[in-house]
Amino acid sequence: MLKIVLASNNKGKLREFGAMLAPLSIEIHPQGEFHVSEAEEPYGTFLENCLAKARHAARSTGLPAIADDSGICVDALGGAPGVLSARFAGEPKSDARNNEKLVESLKGQANRRAHYTCVLVAVRHADDPEPIIAEGRWYGEVADTPQGEGGFGYDPYFYLPQYGKTAAQLTADEKNAVSHRGVALKKLVEEMKTRWML
Repeated sequence: MLKIVLASNNKGKLREFGAMLAPLSIEIHPQGEFHVSEAEEPYGTFLENCLAKARHAARSTGLPAIADDSGICVDALGGAPGVLSARFAGEPKSDARNNEKLVESLKGQANRRAHYTCVLVAVRHADDPEPIIAEGRWYGEVADTPQGEGGFGYDPYFYLPQYGKTAAQLTADEKNAVSHRGVALKKLVEEMKTRWML
């Protein structure tokens, strides 16, 4: 079994990654298991922050690492909140306040288009010169009223016209099949198989 550290302690992400990587004989462990502190994320792009997180986790544990950086990008807000999605309404992080601020920011806007972006990075070691990078996007619109109990973050407000429901109304399996993270993870797994000979 190859042991890989996930540069996150998010239980939902851990479940998604674990399910997709188990068939490759990969065991995923959250960085908290190794007492790894959260990495600084000072950059303006998902890719730079993601790479910083992966290298930090690999350096702290001596293990290969996978990191994820994702967020919602809204057309009418010039791509915001983007990399600041988790802290859109400031500290401490709050899904409720973030959603409130997003809906407020779009008051009177006809253009409600938005997409989730996910960037994943896998490194064999902290100084890996060839990180594997995978990206996924999921297109939808921002709704004014929340619907659904599933998911997290902006999911209750992320409306998917082709399904006639929000991301929070999809089952976990439905979401993983089409979401930004699901798409990126499939690409990452394919690249890992080829390049890491898994």
